[in-house]
Amino acid sequence: MSTASRRRPDEDAEVIVVGAGPAGATVATYLARAGVDVLVLEKTTFPRDKVCGDGLTPRGVKQLIDLGIDTREEAGWVHSRGLRILAGEHTIELDWPELSNYPPYGVSRTRHDFDELLARTAERAGARLQERTAVTEAITEERTGRVVGVRGKFGPDKEPVAYRAPLVLACDGVSARLALSVGIDKLDNRPMGVAVRRYYKSPKHDDPMIEGHLELWDRRDPDDPRLLPGYGWAFPLGDGTVNVGLGILSTSKAFRNTDYRALMRSWLDSTPQEWGFREENAIGRIGGAGLPMGFNRTPHYRNGLLLLGDAGGMVSPFNGEGISAAMESAQLAAECVVQALARPEGPSRERALQGYPRALSEEMGGYYRLGNLFAKAIGNPKVMRASTKYGLRIKSLLPLIYKGMSGCYQTRGGDAVDRLITTASRLTPSA
Repeated sequence: MSTASRRRPDEDAEVIVVGAGPAGATVATYLARAGVDVLVLEKTTFPRDKVCGDGLTPRGVKQLIDLGIDTREEAGWVHSRGLRILAGEHTIELDWPELSNYPPYGVSRTRHDFDELLARTAERAGARLQERTAVTEAITEERTGRVVGVRGKFGPDKEPVAYRAPLVLACDGVSARLALSVGIDKLDNRPMGVAVRRYYKSPKHDDPMIEGHLELWDRRDPDDPRLLPGYGWAFPLGDGTVNVGLGILSTSKAFRNTDYRALMRSWLDSTPQEWGFREENAIGRIGGAGLPMGFNRTPHYRNGLLLLGDAGGMVSPFNGEGISAAMESAQLAAECVVQALARPEGPSRERALQGYPRALSEEMGGYYRLGNLFAKAIGNPKVMRASTKYGLRIKSLLPLIYKGMSGCYQTRGGDAVDRLITTASRLTPSA
């Protein structure tokens, strides 16, 4: 039986996906492959850019492989073999861990290419992608409050449009307009981050390691240098350029009164001249974006609306990575939605849909609770300084720090470090 026959006459799709970023494109691909009629509404047109580090750890690469994406270098991906950590005068190089559930390499690719690749993958799977459609709010049933569609504006003339479906998936990023339109606000006790990045022509463009700079000093006042809770990065793109940026956590007192673009220029001016991170080598402007972290918007399912990726606050408090979590949430959401649509409307379908927040909690909840405590702790400058000054010098702690911060550990099997992180995640109390 064709999927079209499962739609009611007043419906435009079985599922509406709002946003065609990594979460939206991934969930649309999985649903379309399962025979679900999916309409994806994207406010921009492809190709388009996004402020991001452009790099994925092995955890994110696994999601690409699960999706069927060719991640070889011959397919346009720049591979990294590990992470170089820099903290003051201290430098450590660590290869990605050899694990059964994640590949031993990371990848880099600009979001200009990456997002379009995922969106076209969804289209090839059978999803209907409609660009230039800015969704502004959910349509709800007056009696029950259930989400039954979306309203928005289409095209350059911003023509009012409305679309209906029994399920709506919010993949609209940090703005979370859909969630806000039905009263799902962010939780103020969870961390937020802000990231800024810029591209530079640099001889480090073919470095086999991505870099994390853990001592991020604000030296704009030479008499009062401050160590900030955050980190800098340098992700080689293999094309003569490097994506360089920094991220700061809201747990710092400096979070709301810092000129991040000025801070980035100050930080880069202190890096070695030969790296090339100077104004004369810059390409484009410094871009900035918010990082919603640690499940800072819940519930992730309510009344026909599912929150995926950044819309549900799924950026890691440990390392600022959001793409892998967005794609993981998409895979989990797709499984629950497929099962739900195979059931009649009513309590049975709702039970299947409630499986989504439970699956998220089991997969990421404990790790993110641990990350929220980590973010709160390093908001204290003394704790941050002690961590960078002494923690990286204790060799026995390195695997714990490395696997914990990157999220590349095994929840089943694995070594003693994997088991320790898994146990700590399970025992961490709710934030």
